[in-house]
Amino acid sequence: MKKSIFVKAALVVSLGLSSLGLSAAVQADDDKKYRWKLAETWGPNFPIFGDTTKNMAKMVKEMSNGRLTIRIDSSNKHKSALGIFDFVKSGQYQMGHSASYYWKGKNFNTMFFTTVPFGMIASEQHAWFYYGGGMELMKKVYDQYGIMSFPGGNTGNQMGGWFKKEINSVEDFKGLKMRIPGFAGEVLAKLGAKPTNIPAGELYTALERNTIDALEWVGPSLDLRMGFHKVAPYYYTGWHEPGTELQFMVNEKAYNSLPKDLQKILTVAMKVAAYDMYSQSMHASGVNLASLKKDYPNVQMRSFPKPVMNALMVANDELLKEFAAKDPLTAEILKSLNDYKHQVRAWTNLSDRAYLDNFDAKK
Repeated sequence: MKKSIFVKAALVVSLGLSSLGLSAAVQADDDKKYRWKLAETWGPNFPIFGDTTKNMAKMVKEMSNGRLTIRIDSSNKHKSALGIFDFVKSGQYQMGHSASYYWKGKNFNTMFFTTVPFGMIASEQHAWFYYGGGMELMKKVYDQYGIMSFPGGNTGNQMGGWFKKEINSVEDFKGLKMRIPGFAGEVLAKLGAKPTNIPAGELYTALERNTIDALEWVGPSLDLRMGFHKVAPYYYTGWHEPGTELQFMVNEKAYNSLPKDLQKILTVAMKVAAYDMYSQSMHASGVNLASLKKDYPNVQMRSFPKPVMNALMVANDELLKEFAAKDPLTAEILKSLNDYKHQVRAWTNLSDRAYLDNFDAKK
């Protein structure tokens, strides 16, 4: 028993987890071993997203001295990339890793915990989750399904997508078949596009075979390895996912069956792994953007014209009002997001934006 305590204490110090609420003197509640399974949307050895689940499981095993181990099943194993919600709800899997906006067909309130078009950037959104009431609102949505939802790693600001044809006006969205999930898909549908959601492993083939005309995935951090630049030369900057947060899901009954110390270890490991994913995403985007510019100079990086951006913003605002009118909880979530964005954005503008503008002005 003493060995278990000392192992945990050493890991707490080395990982700096005491600030996250895990005491350096954790006492094991029992010696029972718990074996869990996690289903992820991503394929085997998928970079960054898949690294996040592996990092989390490794920390859990080490901090618990092997009392809690988590087996990770990728989409090739469980055969349902977009079935993670049902896996966790039913208890077939104790955990899942995916993105909340994939479940809009089950409950449209889930969309708002991934990202909102023209919403908060990653740092602002993290503050909202942990200090602005976001976690409590997410709990309200997922409690009815017996699922606990936690931030699962942020990609940062995502690119607007790969297009086979240039977008010069709103008319160019008419009939456009595009892979784009979440609320952004609702916005583009309002402007005449035909949004769809396709698992990551099928995206390149769908684009190459003209099943879709355009797609958005993430950004340079993950797009380069997918090969989209080989079939779609126009790469647009983002508007729809300014801070895309993935999601850890935990079956509530399974969580409650764990001893208190293992509950805390699991919670801390998810939080640390999620933060590390954001750092890894930022690093990979910088490295891969440099490679994209050097090795594929024919890729044309564009921003949508101002009239297009204005139309997207108007459609987004109108839809948000329509959704808020449908459900009191939706209205509560959207008010919280909007109010917090206006409050925290004042500081973002005075700090980060001012710094970057001043830096650019001196060039």
